[in-house]
Amino acid sequence: MSDSGGDKKHSASERKRRQAREKGQVAKSQDLTSATLLLAAIGALYTIGGNMAAYLSGGIEQALGETKLAPMTNQDATQYMLQISQRLAMAAVPMMILMFIGGVLINVFQSGLLLSTEKLMPKLSNISPLSGAKRILSLQGVMRLVFGMFKVGIIGGIAYLALRAHHGDVISMASLSVPQLAKSMFDTLFGVSLWIGVGLFVLALLEYVYQWWKTEQDLMMTDQEVRDEMKDTEADPQVAARRRQVARQLAMGQLGSEVPKADVVASNPTELAIAIKYDPLTMPAPIVVAKGAGMIAQRIRRLALENGIPVVERKELAQALYKLVDVGQEVPAEQYQAVAEILRYVYQMQGKKVPQATAA
Repeated sequence: MSDSGGDKKHSASERKRRQAREKGQVAKSQDLTSATLLLAAIGALYTIGGNMAAYLSGGIEQALGETKLAPMTNQDATQYMLQISQRLAMAAVPMMILMFIGGVLINVFQSGLLLSTEKLMPKLSNISPLSGAKRILSLQGVMRLVFGMFKVGIIGGIAYLALRAHHGDVISMASLSVPQLAKSMFDTLFGVSLWIGVGLFVLALLEYVYQWWKTEQDLMMTDQEVRDEMKDTEADPQVAARRRQVARQLAMGQLGSEVPKADVVASNPTELAIAIKYDPLTMPAPIVVAKGAGMIAQRIRRLALENGIPVVERKELAQALYKLVDVGQEVPAEQYQAVAEILRYVYQMQGKKVPQATAA
């Protein structure tokens, strides 16, 4: 059976993932953020709750301990309210900082550092009653409602079990003094809240795993999408430039080991450079060990000069070898005479004996 091209069976490419991320299409659970904020608040109460309570109780004690009988003016009342507000803010700031840090960390964990302006753009579909009704009555909306009711049932069960575990403490509150009653109520509420927070976090984590899986499924590509992206990528000038840069870097890395092995470099005179090596004892014909144009040609000439390899200007020969011969291939028979001439010239210039090819 021929493939229809409509089935999503290919994993998303980096390009599609990048485009989806720019649109804000990433796996994310809002409940996971809420559960983390709740746990951060509970943790703040556990660690610094005593200091916060002492700070607030000191303000209340100071306010109730004043014996000022004169009526307060508007200015006095304003100053008094500012002092109380300042004390309340100072008590709440540490908790707010911990919650802020927890919210930032959980969002970075879910989607990384992401700033998508597309999500901030107003859309009429977001305020349309018809679009809202379609979202609510859709399969995804119904599933979200069912899962929400399931979470409410689970959290209600956890709260019931947590309260049942503190059943004895609740019954004994009737015989406690006011300070003891306050401490017992705080311990009970703290324990129940902690269990609820942990339950919410686990459920939200499961929802995040589902959202990640669903996002991966939505980003998968059909055969036609893969073909279209390959065409777009080939036509993208930035991608083409990046490929040329990578190829140039690879060529530059190979030049450092191949050019020093050459006997001569034929140039044209600055645009092209062809490094040629010939060993009559092991080679039936000279071979091209490196070639290049532009920056690569400049690199070949520089390496040749650094390693004492002669650079000979032979425009026609350099052009022919650059077009016809790949690196590692033998020089074609049509160019034997021209290559032999520059090799003979180089050997005579260096005072070496011209090598003779061995008979086959």
